[in-house]
Amino acid sequence: MDYLLIALKLTVALGILNVWLLRRNKSTAYRGKEAKTLREEFAVYGLSFSIFFLVGVLKVGLALALLASFWMPSLAQPAALGMGALMLGAFVMHLKVKDPISKAVPSLAVLAMCAAIALL
Repeated sequence: MDYLLIALKLTVALGILNVWLLRRNKSTAYRGKEAKTLREEFAVYGLSFSIFFLVGVLKVGLALALLASFWMPSLAQPAALGMGALMLGAFVMHLKVKDPISKAVPSLAVLAMCAAIALL
């Protein structure tokens, strides 16, 4: 079980850091509608730059908290619950703009991994 928890934490944390720090200005198949960057994606959802910034800070902070939970295990559950809530919001935004379900799969996958982290 320990190895599964380690794998889940690393997958979620490194995946989020990759999206928000390395790939935020790159096009992917999973961006909402025809958005090419994360900032454009938030605009597609009708969200302001302030919300984009807040969500970015929260996601990066929670990803770092998941990594820190290797040394401070008490951080794992709150970080996973917070990230899960943000992933639920991401899924809802994809539904809002009527994206095909394939674009929402990453948010659902990360939500499921966060639920597993919180429960283990």
